[in-house]
Amino acid sequence: MKKEMSLDKFLEGLLVMLITAAIALVGNWITSGFAIQFSKAIPGMLILLVIAVAGMFLGDITPIPGVIWITIIGILAAVQGSPTATVVNEYVGQIGLLPLATPVLAFAGVNIGKDWVEFKKIGWRGVVVTLCVMVGTFVGSALIAWGLLEGMGII
Repeated sequence: MKKEMSLDKFLEGLLVMLITAAIALVGNWITSGFAIQFSKAIPGMLILLVIAVAGMFLGDITPIPGVIWITIIGILAAVQGSPTATVVNEYVGQIGLLPLATPVLAFAGVNIGKDWVEFKKIGWRGVVVTLCVMVGTFVGSALIAWGLLEGMGII
């Protein structure tokens, strides 16, 4: 069963992605110590935008969520052996993870702030569970990264 795509919803999502990309480009420039110029990061950001827009579009017209489509498209575009892998990895490699995550987390915070009444209904137990999940995710990710870096002999 296909979902009906709304042009307004699509354009709103596209606008949010463009704003996020602009903020991420500035953040990338700052976090790289001003070493990576905008001109070097723009092609990688455009590749990420195309992948995100394609995934959002497919998520709107199919029963599969856009996040899954974005993941599939991104993997297929960057996996070794793919005809696009060299170009995608070279250009997207100019963009750090932190500059991408920062505006996304800011938008999430704004979204939670809009629904503060709903958030308060969760109660203190929900806050404790949320904090445990966040800490557990962070610690788990750090342990996995540490193990991989240790195994590769980097640290």
